[in-house]
Amino acid sequence: MITPFPAITTEDVAVPWTLPSRPSRRSLLAGAAGAAGAALLTGCSDDHPAGGETGIPLERRMRETAVRDSARLLERYDATAAAHPALAARLAPLRAAVAAHSAALAPTPAGSPSPSASRSGGTGAAAPGAASGEPVPPKPADALTALADAERSLSEARTMDLAGAPGELARMLASVAACGAVHAYLLTSTPGATS
Repeated sequence: MITPFPAITTEDVAVPWTLPSRPSRRSLLAGAAGAAGAALLTGCSDDHPAGGETGIPLERRMRETAVRDSARLLERYDATAAAHPALAARLAPLRAAVAAHSAALAPTPAGSPSPSASRSGGTGAAAPGAASGEPVPPKPADALTALADAERSLSEARTMDLAGAPGELARMLASVAACGAVHAYLLTSTPGATS
């Protein structure tokens, strides 16, 4: 037959009371490093930077720069079409796409209309040729090549800007950069030719 052990109570056993141990300096540093790493990862994975409002001015500056670059490109299109009227019909859809990019990239202050509502206000204000400063080549083929080079250069610059851009702006810049690369191809390809 098995005999049960008698129940032991806290009154029967003397448990010494001790102060809770303090965390070591090493464990505090490891915890702080872990918290900082988690904050950085959270900031990288979200569309908003970890610093809160610090990303808003950066995004606004990036958008304003992108709009200025698009305005310069629009001036190039206008100058090329003015110097070579026979190219105007070919350039019109590409120019319209650049104008749409400019409107989409424009920063929208709180309480103001969307970029599509104020499309005519931003890009047409500068004097033609003032920003680019480059004359249009006299031969139409050379003028198209110069315009393609401008598209390609802007596309590459926007691709490099992707690394520092917040999520939604990065996606938009990637799309606009890809479109610019297509424009460069279309400007230098022979119209109507098949591959």
